[in-house]
Amino acid sequence: MPSKSIHNSMITKPKYILLGILLLGALLRLTLISLGDPLTDEVLYAFRAIGPLDFDEAVEQTTPLEWLDPNIPFWTNLSFHDHPPLVFWIEHVSIKIFGENNFAMRFPSALLGVASIYLLYLLVRKLSSEKAALLAALFLAVTINHVYISRSGIQEPFVIFFLLLTSYLFLKSFEKDSYLIWTGLSAGLMFLTKYTTFFLIPVFLIYTAFNRRDLFKNKKLYIGAILAILIFSPVIIYNYELYKTFGHFDFQFSFMAGQHPDVWKVTPGKEIGALKDRILNFIPNAYLSNSWIFLSLSLLALLACVYALLRKPAEVFNKHLFLALSYLFLILMILKIGPSFRFLTMSTPFLAAALGIFLANISDRYSSQKKIMLTVLSLMILFEIFYSINSQILYSPLGKKIWLFSELRYENNNWGYNELGQYMKNELNGKMPALAFESRYKFIEKIQEKAFEDGQKRNLKEYSALILYDNRIQAAAQLWILDRLHIYHGWPIIKIDQYFQFLSQSGPDYFNRSGFKDYYFIMPTDKVPWKHEKALTDVGIKFEAELVKNKIKPISIKNKSGKEAFRVYKF
Repeated sequence: MPSKSIHNSMITKPKYILLGILLLGALLRLTLISLGDPLTDEVLYAFRAIGPLDFDEAVEQTTPLEWLDPNIPFWTNLSFHDHPPLVFWIEHVSIKIFGENNFAMRFPSALLGVASIYLLYLLVRKLSSEKAALLAALFLAVTINHVYISRSGIQEPFVIFFLLLTSYLFLKSFEKDSYLIWTGLSAGLMFLTKYTTFFLIPVFLIYTAFNRRDLFKNKKLYIGAILAILIFSPVIIYNYELYKTFGHFDFQFSFMAGQHPDVWKVTPGKEIGALKDRILNFIPNAYLSNSWIFLSLSLLALLACVYALLRKPAEVFNKHLFLALSYLFLILMILKIGPSFRFLTMSTPFLAAALGIFLANISDRYSSQKKIMLTVLSLMILFEIFYSINSQILYSPLGKKIWLFSELRYENNNWGYNELGQYMKNELNGKMPALAFESRYKFIEKIQEKAFEDGQKRNLKEYSALILYDNRIQAAAQLWILDRLHIYHGWPIIKIDQYFQFLSQSGPDYFNRSGFKDYYFIMPTDKVPWKHEKALTDVGIKFEAELVKNKIKPISIKNKSGKEAFRVYKF
């Protein structure tokens, strides 16, 4: 008979393995998380989360705050014109704690990314076995697709977390019906994260119809549903008031309802092509955003599932119905909205789950080859770790793209915009604007007035600076590095084209007469991404030539690779 200590060791071993997986996942998600320039949609959330404020200088996608200013009603604070509010609220708290920086923007995503690894473990353990759960969690912890999204301040890390949490609580309710209420609470928060999570509703309904029809008569199911609606009610109220006031819903719901309001004639992010294009782009985008090992193994696992289903349809159908339904409806939803990199990340936990179950079954079937399988698994995991580090943590990736690092590297590459942001921070540290431009909107004016009051309380030095920049600067980086300083802190910042428009209208000494004494001009080099606009002018190039002619020497801002990313002229 085995001793008690050996028995306890056998029980606790999976816990230590799981702890190691979670620590590994945390290291890959938190190490140097501030690296990578803020060039993607994460800026659109973080910028507005500072307020929180439903405004981001988007000319083609204006908001109710702009339409209703200065008499802005209470309901505009309940949601945002293009997304539900939970991600903004959570990032707002993070920014309040850590400040306006990349770390604060991305930290909540990293935490939820690690939590998602644990939730996947719980979910797969409930659906299959301990071994399958650990394998699924391990692959999710190290694969580039989930590491990348967990290091980005966009909605999908939140979406993945709540998808897994809600699914786990839902399955727990089949054992104990009180979990139906907890499922409703989690579902409400999930819907407050992003509308794409609605795909889980038919999954739950179909799965319940096949397995526990009696739950449709359980009052706790309806209490949970009511709770979900109550939590989601800020969005409902927001859309009701928006429709009552303007005759249409928010940006996403109006698009789904086939409405085409004049204020959103152009719909950025909706240019996804026809269904044929979305289907054709699905596999290439999946290929570019996953490691070739993870994708190959996942495909093998899916093929094995189809083979098993053909051999033993009833058994496989009963065992894997939930995962199959979830993956099917998720893929249909992705094909509806377009297979962009960020949307494809939602499929990663389900692929990892299928892979974990597949490898656990292989391990059980060929248990005599345990050492060989463990060696092969270790090599694959080590490669995945290297692939993720090479794609996200190293300043510059090693080797060839696809084989040794992912296309995802270029979603947040180290071009040099972070260095520009640090330069501006150093220059303006301990200072407040002595002069400010008159704001177009009263709500922005109030924010800037508060910033001035705070600056005076902190005894900041007044600085009469005017910051000019060439309009080639990439749009998201401009929003985070420059527009943020203008909107939330009142610094006078304008494009060089606008500067010369003012001079032509009000005289060549207009800004000097206004009281400005110190000037900055920011010029990007061809080593950083530029705006994708046809109407870019060469005004900045001509102005720089004039500054050089007047023997004004620039300050060279270099990126991590030592290449000149920007030239800043201070005069």
